[in-house]
Amino acid sequence: MAEPEGWIDCHDPFGRDRSMTVLVENDRVLLVAPPGESAVMSVTQTRRLHRLLDQVADRM
Repeated sequence: MAEPEGWIDCHDPFGRDRSMTVLVENDRVLLVAPPGESAVMSVTQTRRLHRLLDQVADRM
């Protein structure tokens, strides 16, 4: 079963608040976007996602 490692706030194309979730399952990292939608991220949110993915990769 995938273990949650964190999430990053984002928006959908209509500006509604959403989040992307980062999960780890065995040796795989899963990015879960808002259901049926795209994730729109600012530069700051993109940097947060980058840091979170680096942290997860370092623990693997």
